[in-house]
Amino acid sequence: MSKVCIFLCLDKLARCFLFLALQHYKVALLLLLALCNAIKIHGEESNGLCDVNLTLRSRPHSVSILEFGAVGDGKTLNTIAFQNAIFYLKSFADKGGAQLYVPPGRWLTGSFNLTSHLTLFLEKGAVILGSQDPSHWDIVEPLPSYGPGTELPGKRYRSLVNGYMLRDVVITGDNGTIDGQGSVWWEWFTSHSLNYSCPHLVEFVSSESILVSNITFLNAPAYNMHPVYCSHVHIHHITVYAPPGSPYTVGIVPDSSDNVCIEDCSISMGYDAIALKSGWDEYGIAYGRPTANVHIRRVQLQSFSGSSLAFGSQMSGGISDVQVQQLHLYDSLTGIEFRTTKGRGGYIKEIAISDVNMLNIKTAFGANGHFGSHPDDKFDPDALPLVAKITIQNIIGTNISMAGNFTGIEESPFTSICLSNVSLSINSASSSPWQCSYVSGFSESVFPEPCSELNNPDASSSCFSLLKPNGRAAVL
Repeated sequence: MSKVCIFLCLDKLARCFLFLALQHYKVALLLLLALCNAIKIHGEESNGLCDVNLTLRSRPHSVSILEFGAVGDGKTLNTIAFQNAIFYLKSFADKGGAQLYVPPGRWLTGSFNLTSHLTLFLEKGAVILGSQDPSHWDIVEPLPSYGPGTELPGKRYRSLVNGYMLRDVVITGDNGTIDGQGSVWWEWFTSHSLNYSCPHLVEFVSSESILVSNITFLNAPAYNMHPVYCSHVHIHHITVYAPPGSPYTVGIVPDSSDNVCIEDCSISMGYDAIALKSGWDEYGIAYGRPTANVHIRRVQLQSFSGSSLAFGSQMSGGISDVQVQQLHLYDSLTGIEFRTTKGRGGYIKEIAISDVNMLNIKTAFGANGHFGSHPDDKFDPDALPLVAKITIQNIIGTNISMAGNFTGIEESPFTSICLSNVSLSINSASSSPWQCSYVSGFSESVFPEPCSELNNPDASSSCFSLLKPNGRAAVL
């Protein structure tokens, strides 16, 4: 056979393989497109933060708090043991990180700091107890977005467990417990005996890639989980409790933080269960960091004297792009509330809430434009907040005293408040289950019939919907 014939045969063979490859490529491409379309049609595609599968990294190094002289009798102070253990584990940060193991016992401690690339693991039966001696809690400066401070002007007590400018930190376990023993703090707060603002239970500041799971939080002096100026925070399968009489105790507070997921949690608090914040008046405006891109789903929330789910009132850096799904709210003063006032500036917008079951709620929905105080007299009364583009749909309420109280600001009315498929069983004979002023929006399939301000057909074009397959809000 000549070289020319061999070449022609090889050329035909190559063309044949290329043709087959192209056919397979087309088939594969068509299958891929069909799969993508099927996902979109069935609504399984989602850009929600909580849909990102997170895996716990296995730390190559692990030590027990016992190795640093800790005693779990509930009486011995173990602050030095925790501090020394974490200082030692810091050396493994560039070697894959490390784990601090807390075995069963009652481990009394003052405030201590975590480090990057660390897992704090609480075994079943392990309880980290916050000391009731305020001298065991460090004193730190107030947060810059809150100016002179929150409860008292000046410095504040550092939280029990802290992280500052950290990365890749995990707090988890086999349902171990962190107990703030907050009763003494509540007494000092009520009697105005505090020297500094109350501490929180766990606080991360300017940190990223934080995971908190499978832990019980009890009796925080103030907040239980406070990620502030943080990114990429995932909180799931935690239980949070403080008794009904505990003043201003709050469960989870995403504060000037972004890319936050909260899911599969049970929270019962004296004040708010979940509260989104972003700074206070001129200090929050100047700091300029919003809370954004937050996903909350499958949570049970109870609030004795506040709201199950609250936005603000410290929201001067802005709150936006919040997706909330599948809530069970019960035995609460208010179910869902948006709070602000003149001087706050900032915004609460692009909030999408759906699939909520309410039971025994005094006021199902609230929006208050005259809520809260100011840090000092330096605030700008002309700094008007924006509250707009809020969708609430697929709500069932039983034993509700009042459907909604929407009180906007005359100079900056709340707009595009959109209600759809809401059914509330009102337990009173009130002829006015809704109260509205300086608010506008649109409603459809809502019972009892909302006030006329929320029944404006012209507002429907700017309403948001949760019906997009990816679960994100989109203009109708």
